[in-house]
Amino acid sequence: MYRYDEFDAKMVRERAQQFRYQVERRIKGELTEDEFKPLRLKNGLYLQLHSYMLRVAVPYGTLSARQMRQLARIARDYSRGYGHFTTRTNMQYHWPKLSEVPDILELLADVEMHCIQTSGNCVRNVTADHFAGAVAGELEDPRPICEIIRQWSSFHPEFNYLPRKFKIAVSATKEDRAAVKYHDIGMEVITNEAGETGYRVFVGGGMGRTPYVALEIGKFVGKEDILAYLEAILRVYNEYGRRDNIHKARVKILAHQLGADEFRRQVEVEFAEIKRHGTLHLPPEELKRIEAYFAPPAFEDLPETAPEFEAAVKADAGFAAWTRSNLTPHKAKGYAIATISLKTIGQTPGDASAEQMDGLAQIMEDFGFAEIRVSHEQNLVFPHVRKKDLPAVYARLQALDLGAANAGLITDIICCPGLDYCDLANARSIPVAMKLQERFADLERQHELGEIKIKMSGCINACGHHHAGHIGILGVDKKGVEFYQIQLGGSGAEDASVGEIMGPGFGKDEIVDAVERVVETYVALRAPGERLLETYRRVGMTPFKNAAYQEQMYAAY
Repeated sequence: MYRYDEFDAKMVRERAQQFRYQVERRIKGELTEDEFKPLRLKNGLYLQLHSYMLRVAVPYGTLSARQMRQLARIARDYSRGYGHFTTRTNMQYHWPKLSEVPDILELLADVEMHCIQTSGNCVRNVTADHFAGAVAGELEDPRPICEIIRQWSSFHPEFNYLPRKFKIAVSATKEDRAAVKYHDIGMEVITNEAGETGYRVFVGGGMGRTPYVALEIGKFVGKEDILAYLEAILRVYNEYGRRDNIHKARVKILAHQLGADEFRRQVEVEFAEIKRHGTLHLPPEELKRIEAYFAPPAFEDLPETAPEFEAAVKADAGFAAWTRSNLTPHKAKGYAIATISLKTIGQTPGDASAEQMDGLAQIMEDFGFAEIRVSHEQNLVFPHVRKKDLPAVYARLQALDLGAANAGLITDIICCPGLDYCDLANARSIPVAMKLQERFADLERQHELGEIKIKMSGCINACGHHHAGHIGILGVDKKGVEFYQIQLGGSGAEDASVGEIMGPGFGKDEIVDAVERVVETYVALRAPGERLLETYRRVGMTPFKNAAYQEQMYAAY
């Protein structure tokens, strides 16, 4: 893991001290809310429906046991005993007291964490594939370049007041687990014909009111030039992005209005100017220095299979089901990648209690895991687990109520906090997600259905990524009544696509039944081996729409 240098440590400590003074002024009435708002947002502090919410950055989704324990302590002592892992791999606390937020920032600084640039019109937390450095088929670990981007973008004087917020993600395998094509800038690690490693750069992806899949702007950008190229993109955006209309201010609007060719031309002009001045060249020795922080652990020379693992699979049906859905092949023999679902039936998606976080940190320490990952799908990941340890790890997860065997299945639902917390939301997300989990709780049925990604947002801002769901659900308001609109066919993977709206919304007592009718239509129509997404792309919307609205049609007679 990356360790703070003296500049990082000083920056974070000074920011915490500065914010303490700003909070004191707000409490004394020396600052109005309007004056305080830009200051708190720069420190990741939101004022939401019922209370403040503090958003903690987890760069490229990587946490140590020490950091996880500190997050647990903050949840226990300063919130209501839990935290919420988000689709940006951040941690959110929904109940901090304003007077205590500076204390939280100091505690975060103690473990090399902060809330800087988790809000505001700046470059937000940089994310990566949550299997980075562990999965087979990876060209390289994408996290070192993420760290370099974090350092380059933090407090960047030119990009601290962009037209709108800005998000970057990096992936290094053919399978895109970082949703790069739904980001303002998405980067894919590739090799060119000469065998050199560099980046394919996408610009203009995003969700919300106007969802877009990103455009390819840079076909191959060399490592030494990547910061200059990113700066060129941000300069074009900073100059031409709209500031008069918040709904049209994101770079996706500019990129898609100009088109890929014209946007690329303007970026190349800025890129050439930066290169002419000889600035922002990334020295190979600096890249190697950062890469050293992310060196993989010293993997043991293990056999591919482990008797303990094989015996447990035969003896324990629950463990066998968990290995089927929650394990991913590792690049090292005798190891596996384990996904820890935060979607146990009856649990708020993405939430983790202080006790669970402490328990995960203890597992990390007892089994020698250097780190744990946060995924944009609101789950956690142990990236390097010896297969022989998996039965014991699973038993410990079960004791923490974190052993759900549903990763990638229909109950592994992405869900924003919705109207239970957020003052922007139109509808509740959490209760509907929990009802869907209950409806499809039968594990055998879940496995029979296969990969189905349900993603749900409580408003058009799409914090639940509903546009990218195989089944997307959007909460809408109709004259003060909550309704839920279904979308089908979205994907945030390498085959990225925006879901198609089915039609009018369903009431809160209708939406779960409507989703089940969609699922049963898939079961009836699927070809052997087809996922729901593939069936939808083959047959189209009509049969699913007819089935979903069937009950409403009967009610009309």
